[in-house]
Amino acid sequence: MNNIILNYLLKNFLKSFIIITVIFYCFGIILNLFEEIEFFKTSNVSILMPLMLTSIFVPSLIIKILPFIIFISSMWFMVKIRNNRELLNLKVYGYSNIKIFFILAFTSFILGWIILFFVNPVSSSLVKYYEKTKSDYARDIDHLVTFNKNGLWIKETFSNQERIVTATNPDGYEIFEVNIYELTKDFRLIKKIVSKKANIKLNRWTLTDVSIFTFDKGVVNKRMLKNYSIESIYNHDKIINLFNNTDTFSFLEVSLNFKDMLNKGYKKHFLKESLHMMMTLPFYLFVMTALASILTLYTMKSSENFKFIIIGLIVCVLIYYFKDLSLALGKTDRIPLILSIWTPVIALSFFTIIGVIQINEK
Repeated sequence: MNNIILNYLLKNFLKSFIIITVIFYCFGIILNLFEEIEFFKTSNVSILMPLMLTSIFVPSLIIKILPFIIFISSMWFMVKIRNNRELLNLKVYGYSNIKIFFILAFTSFILGWIILFFVNPVSSSLVKYYEKTKSDYARDIDHLVTFNKNGLWIKETFSNQERIVTATNPDGYEIFEVNIYELTKDFRLIKKIVSKKANIKLNRWTLTDVSIFTFDKGVVNKRMLKNYSIESIYNHDKIINLFNNTDTFSFLEVSLNFKDMLNKGYKKHFLKESLHMMMTLPFYLFVMTALASILTLYTMKSSENFKFIIIGLIVCVLIYYFKDLSLALGKTDRIPLILSIWTPVIALSFFTIIGVIQINEK
């Protein structure tokens, strides 16, 4: 009998979760589709292209809001079994509030790890394909930045000339072994600048140990300077931010290839932030399920349903802003970054412990 009841709880809880997830997925498709159509409105593509890109992009958004989806799913499931008196029947067979709470919360916790190990790698690959496909159709392709095995490559277009920059990957605010090629609009070389290193913190780059080669009617002139400055469209933060899309990284990729990604030029604090943000997912699912259980199991009155909906919405909004506030404090070095990521989980866990004690007495 216990196995039958357990299977019933798990089956219906996961069913509620899947239904809510599908609803959010459909809303995501509708909302993002307008943005994709706007992007492709001047391109010669069919409606299938925006629809396809939207369908592969939305899963990454679903994972981001998964704690709130599990919260709504849990509340819906608990209200349903409470209103149709199934909760009373469960108690007759020895399933107390605390037991039901732990079954659902640990199911959410395990579900979080399953998503990290099996769903997240797929969604990150889809986002990579999404970004690559959109870049092929991008209208503003005059300015390009890329990392590859040969280092950093930048292409800039100005009103009267083109510029191509090559260098080794950034280390702090500096790039090394810098080669800058300035060309005419028809790509005729007019100047080459070679520098041992360049500080790119600002849009005005400062080059050190510079050799400048100018080409005029077949004559090459060389000039050597200790320091030299150029104006660029890009600076350090702008370049780094172009590659700081956490949606393109999977939990397994960051965990297993952490050192390799550091060697490729990714910032250590960015990778640690991404890794810990993903690691918090199972714990968020646990505490959000716990909060939903606490709210719905606190009373058996069906008349309280509307109040639960309002409280649930308020809780979701408060947690969302609490997470953003905590992360902002970490990024501005007010508190350690890792602590800022885990603080909301820790705070919600303390609240959950108090709530569990309350519902256990019901």
